[in-house]
Amino acid sequence: MENTANNSTKKVSMHTLGCRLNFSETGSLAEGFVKRGYEVVDFGQKADVVFINTCTVTDSADSTCRNLIRKAHKSSPEGKIVVAGCYAQMEPETIANMQGVDLVLGTSEKYKVFDYLNEEEATAIHVDKSMDFYGAATTNSDGHTRAFLKIQDGCNYVCSFCIIPFARGRSKAISIADAVANAKEILSQGFKEIVLTGVNIGEYETASGEKLVDMVKSLLELEDLERLRLSSVEPNTITDELLAVFKSSPKFLDHFHIPLQSGDDDILTGMRRKYTVADYKKVIDKIITAFPDAGIGADLICGFPGETNEQFQNTYNLVKELPITHFHVFPYSKRKGTTASKMDNHIHNATKKDRVNSLIHLGEAKLSMFSEDQVGTKSNVLFERRNKDGLYTGYTTNYVKVFVDTSEELKNTVRTVYLKEYKNGKLFAELVQ
Repeated sequence: MENTANNSTKKVSMHTLGCRLNFSETGSLAEGFVKRGYEVVDFGQKADVVFINTCTVTDSADSTCRNLIRKAHKSSPEGKIVVAGCYAQMEPETIANMQGVDLVLGTSEKYKVFDYLNEEEATAIHVDKSMDFYGAATTNSDGHTRAFLKIQDGCNYVCSFCIIPFARGRSKAISIADAVANAKEILSQGFKEIVLTGVNIGEYETASGEKLVDMVKSLLELEDLERLRLSSVEPNTITDELLAVFKSSPKFLDHFHIPLQSGDDDILTGMRRKYTVADYKKVIDKIITAFPDAGIGADLICGFPGETNEQFQNTYNLVKELPITHFHVFPYSKRKGTTASKMDNHIHNATKKDRVNSLIHLGEAKLSMFSEDQVGTKSNVLFERRNKDGLYTGYTTNYVKVFVDTSEELKNTVRTVYLKEYKNGKLFAELVQ
């Protein structure tokens, strides 16, 4: 393939859709490109290779992916377009038939991208149904401040609405020794914060034979680690022992993401979730008892087949009552091959949209109240970048975005701030000297 760059350095642009797990995987692949002499440029710039790491959790994610492919072909008509990940695993032929696509790689095959780049077929498809485990971590190559460390992949749960077990296979995991080695490599690059990621990290012990709590202990002992978070953790896998280890170290941050999906027991049963509303309440209560100022995120699905107005209202009332601060709201998306796709009484799109908007507005109000409650307190903030207004932005330990007016260069530093004002939807702070 002819080099599309203006100089001898080949260029790669990368775009990631979906979860933090995808971001960690893209980070590792970005490092691989850099080691092979590529320069990583912003998506939308002309590049020799365009790599799109896809998500397929909803119809919207699939549609976004197709739009990104069109954009990639327009910006790099002579470049090689690689589409990889979950959507590529599930619908490889659909993607291969799109104009400009050169390479389609499934969830495991994406790690072999460098082996396939020189293929000269019109469009090559590589989808491996075995879906082995490949470790991944964010690196400096992809420009992030916090690092995502992948410790687990796949899922043994069979939630009736979810396509991810089909896209990523059964649960598998990295060993504690390998996780610690990967964490040390991350920290040697200057990262201050690590986020442990996976499809279902609460099932780590089932997949690895080692306990998640022991991994957390080992990581918290690393001298250069300043901050540790967990990504999404299923409520039925949060144990008292795990919370006690979190509580024992100032390095573990008071921010949790505990998927809920629905606040109605009948809907949870139909979804094949492994907890009841009462179980979920107990978990949230334990978290708040251990971490009174915790920020808590939750995934919520609106319009699951058969969901009545009353059942939706149960969800609304529950998340209004509980100290949930960060809402991640999705309309139910019919995914081919799942049990829910075959159910009766699918909800009209307009109804789903109304319910989604209702929860989004509630979530915005609750996050505003949570942010305003922080005023007058201090917090440690990992700073990320200066915004277009010249203010430095970063996140508190409980994951509230703050804005600081300063001439100091703060990127990738952890500083104590005084949270002084909440105004126009923003939490303003000043550095504590």
